[in-house]
Amino acid sequence: MAVVETERHGQVLIVRMNRPERLNALNTEMRQALAETWTEFRHDKELEVAIFTGTGRGFCAGEDMKETLTTGVPGGTRLKISNPFMDGTLEKPVIAAINGFAMGGGFMLVERTDLRVAVPEAVFEVSEAKRWLLGGYNHGHVANLPYPVAMEMALGFRFTAERFHQIGFLNRIAPQAELIPTAMAMAEHLLSLPPASRVNTVHMMRQMRPEPSEAQQALAAKLHDHGDKSDLMESRAAFAEKRKPNFKGWLDPEDRFRLPKL
Repeated sequence: MAVVETERHGQVLIVRMNRPERLNALNTEMRQALAETWTEFRHDKELEVAIFTGTGRGFCAGEDMKETLTTGVPGGTRLKISNPFMDGTLEKPVIAAINGFAMGGGFMLVERTDLRVAVPEAVFEVSEAKRWLLGGYNHGHVANLPYPVAMEMALGFRFTAERFHQIGFLNRIAPQAELIPTAMAMAEHLLSLPPASRVNTVHMMRQMRPEPSEAQQALAAKLHDHGDKSDLMESRAAFAEKRKPNFKGWLDPEDRFRLPKL
């Protein structure tokens, strides 16, 4: 059984993550298959729009913790090929059809899509604050969310589909049976536009998304190292073993007061 399945519907490609027993967690095999699929989609002259979804109860649970504990590499090993969906070189629009949990790296997949429809039961979480030494500071900023909502997101609180629809992160909410038909209707609207208009408008809108400044990104890089890095694996081990984590915080307790600055 392929970990990524595809269906062609004219000029529309449905990309479906297919590890339902693991809520479509991103192991190396899945990440490699997605990179290959998005590369093929980018270069296929017949395909113009993609719908990105998952099988089962989860859209994507994010990092595969079991694989991380085996390899000792948080976030996954580096792939041999690039993924145009993730590195920003994919010019074609992607519609997320979120069928369930979108957590951590799964949330980041949703975040990179251009239009989004979710089932009412979908649950979202930016998990970086739980797994790294810095929470997801940039996600609410990129989504143009108000400061307290961006703070809530960065600190790992969970969001319902209804809440995300209210604050404008989701375009539509649709019951499970209508999820793909709703996404297909959005794709058909895109295909009704003049091709250059569709491509140029998507490109322009993407250029207008906010990004952290270079100085902020440099500070974030320092903060990713500001603490006891053994906590990275401890958070994952505690999750896998379904127990309370035993965090250490800092190698030197005084480091909590020595925060790097912009």
